Amino acid sequence: MSQPAQSPDPATRLIAPTSRLGAAAVRLLINLVAALTRAGISLWGSRVLAVRGRKSGEWRTTPVNLLTHEGAQYLVAPRGHTQWVRNLRVAGTGELRVGRRSETFRAVELPDADKPEVLREYLRRWKWEVGYFFEGVDAGSPTGELLRIAPGFPVFRVTTD
Repeated sequence: MSQPAQSPDPATRLIAPTSRLGAAAVRLLINLVAALTRAGISLWGSRVLAVRGRKSGEWRTTPVNLLTHEGAQYLVAPRGHTQWVRNLRVAGTGELRVGRRSETFRAVELPDADKPEVLREYLRRWKWEVGYFFEGVDAGSPTGELLRIAPGFPVFRVTTD
């Protein structure tokens, strides 16, 4: 399978959903996981992320995988600098939802130098779901490769109230 089209600048890397058959299958899986999570069934750490829009102030939601690594929790953006990433940078806070349960959190974006082990663990856990977005890098890749791609993969440390 070919790599997804993206911005050449890692600081603005964004992989937008496409209408290709492969993308349709990914979208179907995302929608299924989101529906189950909204119903209260978390699959593989899934949550519905709710963040206020940076312009509208309205709640925006999207399914995410909440990673627990070395006692801390993280959100990783495998498609890059998406709308939820931009909104979270401005808001600094949001909610993680599973069914009717909602947990308020604060987020701090990690510098690129702190991302490799988080990205490695994220890939170890969810490569089957998101590996397509990681430019051929996987959990076994050298730290230098993870550092190389780090600017294109926003990572937030999440602390709950």
